[in-house]
Amino acid sequence: MRTETGKTYKTEGIVLKRVNFGEADRIITFFTKHFGKTVCLAKGIRRTTSRKRGDLEIFNRVTFFAARGRGMDIVTETELICSYSSWRRDLKKIAAAYQICEMVDKLTAEGHEQEDVYGLLTASLLKLDLLEKSVLASFVSDFSLSLLMLLGFWPKEKPVPRDFDTNGFIEELIERELKSKRFFRNT
Repeated sequence: MRTETGKTYKTEGIVLKRVNFGEADRIITFFTKHFGKTVCLAKGIRRTTSRKRGDLEIFNRVTFFAARGRGMDIVTETELICSYSSWRRDLKKIAAAYQICEMVDKLTAEGHEQEDVYGLLTASLLKLDLLEKSVLASFVSDFSLSLLMLLGFWPKEKPVPRDFDTNGFIEELIERELKSKRFFRNT
């Protein structure tokens, strides 16, 4: 759902990352269905009395209202759609989700609608629940290759070499190491 009225909007998104800001606030990076990657400020979210606190955890899929701000949009209301609680106790699956979200965050530009990437991300987070631990590495590799193709970094018609290192290719694109791959490898 996408609703836009002047200075406010409502959309659906997945929390890719969050960073503490000030005493009680957080900067939240969403990947949204209608606006692509969006960075918003969630004021007062770190207070124990905040109603938005549980909704804006990493990986959560939420519907949120935001007001356009001068520098950054401000989250005003949230509604949890899915918390993926079924796999949140499995460290390997959490590591895979971190890597998936980091790739989406690093490879996409802010403010560009990419519904196909949103669909891939949503489907992949749902699919994590059904996977065995033994196939998680190939699942993440398949996700990264699909993401590269959707974003145009790898031609869809070009065959993929058998020993293709998607992590290495992504790291060359973003010119830095993926932090989450160390976590995924150590679990």
